[in-house]
Amino acid sequence: MEHFVVSARKYRPQTFKDVVGQQAITNTLLNAIENNHLAQALLFTGPRGVGKTTCARILAKMINSDGTEKEDEDFAFNIFELDAASNNGVDQIRELTDQVRIPPQVGKYKVYIIDEVHMLSQAAFNAFLKTLEEPPKHCIFILATTEKHKIIPTILSRCQIFDFKRITVKDAKDYLKYIAEEQGIQAEDDALHIIAQKADGAMRDALSIFDRVVSFSGKNLTRQAVTENLNVLDYETYFTSTDYILENNIPSLLIQFNSILAKGFDGHHYIAGLASHFRDLLVCKNSETIDLLEVGEETKEKYLIQSKKTSQPFLLQGIEQANDCDLKYKSSKNQRLLVELCLMQLASITFDGEKKNSKNFIIPASYFIKKGITPVIVGVPDKIQSVAEETNQDTYNTIANQTQVINKPNVEVPEPKKIESPKITLNSGKTATSGLSLKSIKAKKEHQIKQMEVVIDEENLPKDLFTEEEFLYYWNIFIKQLEESGQFNLASILSIDTPKVEGTTIHLEFPNATNKVEVERQQYELMMFLKKSLNNYDIHLSIEINEEMEKQYAFTPLEKYLKLKEKNPNIELLKKTFGLDI
Repeated sequence: MEHFVVSARKYRPQTFKDVVGQQAITNTLLNAIENNHLAQALLFTGPRGVGKTTCARILAKMINSDGTEKEDEDFAFNIFELDAASNNGVDQIRELTDQVRIPPQVGKYKVYIIDEVHMLSQAAFNAFLKTLEEPPKHCIFILATTEKHKIIPTILSRCQIFDFKRITVKDAKDYLKYIAEEQGIQAEDDALHIIAQKADGAMRDALSIFDRVVSFSGKNLTRQAVTENLNVLDYETYFTSTDYILENNIPSLLIQFNSILAKGFDGHHYIAGLASHFRDLLVCKNSETIDLLEVGEETKEKYLIQSKKTSQPFLLQGIEQANDCDLKYKSSKNQRLLVELCLMQLASITFDGEKKNSKNFIIPASYFIKKGITPVIVGVPDKIQSVAEETNQDTYNTIANQTQVINKPNVEVPEPKKIESPKITLNSGKTATSGLSLKSIKAKKEHQIKQMEVVIDEENLPKDLFTEEEFLYYWNIFIKQLEESGQFNLASILSIDTPKVEGTTIHLEFPNATNKVEVERQQYELMMFLKKSLNNYDIHLSIEINEEMEKQYAFTPLEKYLKLKEKNPNIELLKKTFGLDI
């Protein structure tokens, strides 16, 4: 049986032109050799499997070549490789420094390649400093490491540093395609793309995975074989999941997740992949960002097709929920339930084009579309109503989201002066309930909930100009209506101060915080009455507390006496003459 050589060794680059994905570094080294501008101490740093040691060997061979040597000459006598992981003591470094003084017998330079140099001990680094700073002319040091931060600064300052980058998915896939052609293997583009992604930027890892998958599938390398052998979820899994989510098909979605778990896949891996799938769909929504999609051409077409079925808000919310599930996964006691809950929430995002749990409608807009009823939008200009009758469902939903919709085909908006403000009955009796009673607090909560159910976009509503006289007219009408309905407490509070109008802001002053709280608690009725009466939905209320006003009111007998005395000083004479008491 012929001895098998792994692809990582068999296809190791022999020249700088063969090195994958490091063109900037290889061009720099070539120019340095041609211009005789090569430093005597070089540091190659970067992730594993990106070509650091390979470039060091190619460089060592090139600087000793003069064109007269044989093609298979490797200058083994001039190149010394030291593994610092196993030779990290000071004694090994001292032996190296002793050898440095001896010139090469063949070629021009002695090249010392020290791999995993960050593993050297502190004493070994210190013993190496002087030799590294002032090596002989015939000696060049090439240090390689994956963890530059572990090397002491005094070593770094003596080296010319080259940062190797991760191999891009495209470069790795192209090189794998070249190797597949060399070996006569029929490989699908998506299959090679998955291998390149799985390698995570390391060409050596990509070649190792390639050998493993070829051993499994033979001369025909398919995407299905790759996903099955590497135990990764196929793109089709996420395409199907997304279709179920868009269809709000929760049962099928949970069944699919159960089958994924039955195959041995981790739920954490699945939900993280789903978030990435939503991200890929999002970048497909814009032609400028489509280059960020790192998939094969065939799969890219599928992404483009499915991205048209989704909306940007849906994808953003989907990414947020999937990412939140990803963050909570490790700390969850019931991880399966966590993922299933996330999937059910994702499948509940949309329903007939609108939010399932939307609280912006008394009756959902889709109800009118299905029933063929033209909705009447209350409290907005006629032009918006005409748009609601003529536009399609998507445009109508946008408008309806900003307005209150009711199911009455023909509703006439009453004249402003005849509008009777909606009232909140705090109890069943005729007597008004105190603002501090339990019943009033409960009624306040119920009223706030009702307010939340109706959302009006005031930016699109009328903003007619009005005079201060017109405002005071409707202000007094509202106070009179309060008195007729038995709300004497609120009516008297609103009568304390005459409001001042500044633009669309109404300024009020009250003597204490109790009055302010009582007005703010029931300001919804007041503001809606004023806005509808004056046909201006930009009116705002500003309430301030002025403690000086409290002195204007007499509460105790003594205060009443002093007030009378200010108006008529003869009261004091009357009191003394008859010996009256207060």
